[in-house]
Amino acid sequence: MPLTRNELEQLKQALGREPTSAELALFEATWSEHCSYKSTRSLLKSLPTKASHVLLGPGRDAGVIKLFPDIAVAARIESHNHPSAVDPYNGAATGVGGIVRDILSVGAKPIALLDALYLGSLTTAESRWLAKGIVAGIGDYGNRIGVPTVAGETWISASYEKQPLVNVACIGILKPSLLLPGRVEPGDVIVIAGNTTGRDGMLGSSFASKPLEENPEDIAAVQVGNPFLEKLLIDALTEAFERRLLRHVKDLGGGGLATAVAETAASSKVGAVVHLDRIHLREPDMAPEEILVSESQERMLLVPYPTKLGELLALLDSHGVEYSVIGYFTGDGKLKFIYQGKVVASLPAELAAKAPEAKREAKRPKSLEWSLPVLNVAENSLLDLAIRILSSPRLSSKRWIYEQYDWGVQGRTKQPPGYADAAVIWLRDGTQRGIVAAVAGNPRYTRLDPFRGAAHSLATAYRHVVAAGGEPLAALDNINAGNPEKPEQFWYFKEMVEGLAWAARELNTPIIGGNVSLYNEDAEGNMVDPVATIMVIGRIENVDNSLGIALKENAVLVLLGDTRDELGGSEVVETLMGRPMGRPPEPRPREELALAKVMSNIVKQGLALAAHSVGNGGALIAVAKMAAAGEVGLTLDLSAICTTCSPFAAAFSETPARIIVETRHPEKIVEIAKEEGVKATQIGIVEGETFRLVIRGKRVSEASMTRIVDAYYKGLSRSIEGW
Repeated sequence: MPLTRNELEQLKQALGREPTSAELALFEATWSEHCSYKSTRSLLKSLPTKASHVLLGPGRDAGVIKLFPDIAVAARIESHNHPSAVDPYNGAATGVGGIVRDILSVGAKPIALLDALYLGSLTTAESRWLAKGIVAGIGDYGNRIGVPTVAGETWISASYEKQPLVNVACIGILKPSLLLPGRVEPGDVIVIAGNTTGRDGMLGSSFASKPLEENPEDIAAVQVGNPFLEKLLIDALTEAFERRLLRHVKDLGGGGLATAVAETAASSKVGAVVHLDRIHLREPDMAPEEILVSESQERMLLVPYPTKLGELLALLDSHGVEYSVIGYFTGDGKLKFIYQGKVVASLPAELAAKAPEAKREAKRPKSLEWSLPVLNVAENSLLDLAIRILSSPRLSSKRWIYEQYDWGVQGRTKQPPGYADAAVIWLRDGTQRGIVAAVAGNPRYTRLDPFRGAAHSLATAYRHVVAAGGEPLAALDNINAGNPEKPEQFWYFKEMVEGLAWAARELNTPIIGGNVSLYNEDAEGNMVDPVATIMVIGRIENVDNSLGIALKENAVLVLLGDTRDELGGSEVVETLMGRPMGRPPEPRPREELALAKVMSNIVKQGLALAAHSVGNGGALIAVAKMAAAGEVGLTLDLSAICTTCSPFAAAFSETPARIIVETRHPEKIVEIAKEEGVKATQIGIVEGETFRLVIRGKRVSEASMTRIVDAYYKGLSRSIEGW
C-alpha cells in the first residue's frame, strides 16, 4: 500500500475512526501519487496556463483552446509507462484508449493521436520484444477505433532497456458552444456507460505510484482494452454532445470509480450516493472494494441534464452501449458507497479527492558534471560519420513504426508522420483550415541539464510546428522522472518544471494540461533518463500551404538562424565517446520567436518548397534527412553554416532556433529574415544524384543518394528486426 503511516494517521483523524476496507481501497487509489500529484502539484502551479484563447486549462480531463472563432481544440497527453513495461501490448493499447476518453470528457470528437516512445537499445531480445509490443498496441487500438496516429517522437537508449516510457496524446475538435460545463448539481443522476467492470487493472494507480518490480503479479494491474467498445462509446457520445444531453462526462481511468466520483463531487462541492451492486459486472463475485477501484477500460461516468436521462439511455441502447444507473449527487458534500443495502464507505468528498501534500527534498546530484573533451574529425571523414549517425536507430527514419499506424483514416492528415516536422490535420469544415501538432523530448539533454532539457523540449516542439507552416498556440507537458522520495531524483523533476515554466513564459505559450509520471527506476533503483515530453498545438489557415521536409530539385538551401560551436550533449559526442557528455546548448526563446515570424511570412508568400528544423544531430544530419526524403542530390557548404566554427562543429552543433528552408527565391527570404533580425545564409544547392560536402570552396567528400536513402530508411528496421 502506497499510503504512509503518517497518511494513515491523518486519515483516521479526519474520519474520527478506523477506515473500512472499502475506504482503505478508495484512499489507496485517490491518494496515490498517480491520481493525487501530492509530490508535484505545488511545483506545477508555476506553469503559465492562461491566455485569451484558452477556454479550459489544467484541472479537467483535457485542455481546450479556441483555434478559430468557431472551432475549439481539446488536447491531452498522458503516460502509460509501468503497464507498458509489464505488458507492452495491453499497456500501450489502453494508454491510447484512456487518452481518447479524456478528449470525449470535455465534449470533443477525437480526430488524432500522437505518441512519444522512449525505448531500449534494440540490441537485446527483451528490448525488441518491448518495442514491438508497444508499437503493435498503439497501432491496433488506434486503427480499430478509427482515430489516426499522425505524429510522434521515438528515442532509443539503453536507459530504457526494461523500463520504456510510453507517452500518448490525443487531439479533438468541438464547437466552443458545446464545451461541457463540467459541473454537477444535487439530484443529478450518475450513469456508468461502456464496458463491464472486472478485475483487470486492479489498483493500477497505486501500481504506477511505486518503483517497478519484477513481480509476476504486477500483470494484474495492467488493464485489457477493447477498442470495439471504445468505438461504440465514441459514436454514442458524439451524438449525445450534438443533442446536448450531457452536462458532465468523466473517464474511469486511474483509480476507477473511486477517483471519478470523488473528483467530480469535490470539484462541484457536492456529495454522492453510489450503489456498487448496480454496476454491470464482468465477474459476478466481485467484492465491493474491487468494484470501487477496478480500472477496467472503456468505462465512463455520464451525468445527463435532469430532463434528458431517458433520452440518453435510449441513445446508449441504440448504439449497443451497456450502462448502469448507479446513484445520484447530493448536497451534503459526503460520499456514500452502498453494497447490498450496507454502507461500505462514508466520507467527505473533499477528503477523498485531495491527498495531503507530500513535502519532498530536491538535491543536485554530486555526480553531475559538464566536462567535454576536445573532439575533431578529419574533414574527409565527416560525411561517413554523418551516415553512421543517420543509420542509427535513434536518428534513422521511424517508418517501421508509423507504417503500422493508419494515419490516413478520417481523411484529415495533410502532413503525415515522417513527411514533415509536425502533423497537419485538416478540419474538413468546408474551409482549408487546420491544426498543426508536434511532440518533442530529449532525454540526453534532461539527464545532463534538466532545466535546459525541458526548455528545449518545448522550444523544439514549438519550432516543429513553425517549420511545418503553423502558428503555435498552446502546449501540454508529460514529465517523466524518478522516485520523488529520493532527493537527487526529485531534483530532476523540480528543474524540469522550472525550465518548462521559464520557456513557456518566454515563448508566450500557455500550458493547458499535462501529466506526471514518477518512480521510473530500474530494478536496482537507478532512475531511467528523465524527460519532459512536450506537445505543441497550433493552427494554419490553409493546409495546402504546409511544408514537408522532402527536397525538390533545382533549388537553394537557406539556413535560418545563427550557428554556434555548441557540441555539449550532442548526438555526435555520444556517438564518438560512447556516453552523453557536456552541457546542452543554451535555449534561446527570443530567437525562436523571431524565427517563427520569419517562417510565417515565408509561408504566407509561398516562398518555400520544404523546411526542416535543425535539432538532434545538427545541420548536416538535418540536410541528409531532407535529401533522403526527396531522394535528390545536393551540394552542402559546411563553411557557410558557421564561419567561426570548425567544419566538425558546423556539421554537428545542435544550436537551437534554426530551420533549413529549400527555396527558389533565396534573396526574398534573406530580406524577410533581415527585417526580424534573423541570420539567413545560403548553404547549398539541390541538384544531381549525389550528396556532396564542400569546405572553403573545396569538395571534400561525396556519397551516392542510394547510400544516404538506405542508411536513413533502413536503420531502425535493421535494429528492431535484428538483421
